[in-house]
Amino acid sequence: MLAQTDWRTGMVVAGDAQLLAQTAATLGQPLRILDYDASKPAAAHRGGTMTVLHVPAAHRVTAGELDVRNAAYVVRMLDRACDGCMNGEFAAMVTAPVQKSVLMDAGFDFTGHTEYLAARSRAALPVMLLLAGELRVALVTTHLALAEVPRAVTRERLLATLRIVHSDLERHFGLAPPRMTVLGLNPHAGESGHLGREEIEVIEPVLAELRQEGMDVRGPVPADTAFAPPFLAGADVVVAMYHDQGLPVLKHVGFGNAVNMTLGLPILRTSVDHGTALGLSRTGGADAGSLRAAFSLAVALTSRAAA
Repeated sequence: MLAQTDWRTGMVVAGDAQLLAQTAATLGQPLRILDYDASKPAAAHRGGTMTVLHVPAAHRVTAGELDVRNAAYVVRMLDRACDGCMNGEFAAMVTAPVQKSVLMDAGFDFTGHTEYLAARSRAALPVMLLLAGELRVALVTTHLALAEVPRAVTRERLLATLRIVHSDLERHFGLAPPRMTVLGLNPHAGESGHLGREEIEVIEPVLAELRQEGMDVRGPVPADTAFAPPFLAGADVVVAMYHDQGLPVLKHVGFGNAVNMTLGLPILRTSVDHGTALGLSRTGGADAGSLRAAFSLAVALTSRAAA
């Protein structure tokens, strides 16, 4: 468990305190629940404790079973954490996986954390960035049906995405300027227009414009070669046009230890790279490696910002 480790920073968990205590007891994990007090300065986290910002579940929770009656409880946790980051109460937000389907079944407009937190924080355009070791992959589009992707890769969206990636890699990671490799949308990056014209009509003109602004952008590069070591050696980030173009490679490299980070927000937010694994609820068999990596990255980036 993440809470069993000492950390040099404070950790506040939003959730139902009784549910968390019951889960720890079921798993045989000794855990002392501490009530969160916003009026007191945060102390470094000590293993075996958990400071809980109590958000009560509306209905009894059964491990591994979805219940739309608790969908609003999940959203309340997200809202409280996001608002706390917005007002400076918290330095960063680290999210565990969420079951999107149950929130949508309950009537919430929720395609994912990324989009929801952008709306909550009034961000114009969120950009999903996945990290595994030195490999970083950003996405132009996120949770879209594949048939909708070509229409969504517009000049305006691509320009905004690449500017956000450039700005936030400088701001959070100190890469000045970041070297960005941009993938084509079509096989072979369109094969000079024979396999699609999005590269010629949208991607290439955008990259030319950004080079005029002084950005270090290369592309459009065919997706089937961009992840070869010689290409990656010259890139700080690979920007993919859609979800399953870039993420399979990253998850092959670092699944279980990769981190999902949202760029373009006024807050710092990191998350895991995987889903909920409902079948492993309260079994002790879930791998917390990605959650640990997400928290570690949040700590490192907030410490860098404070230095």
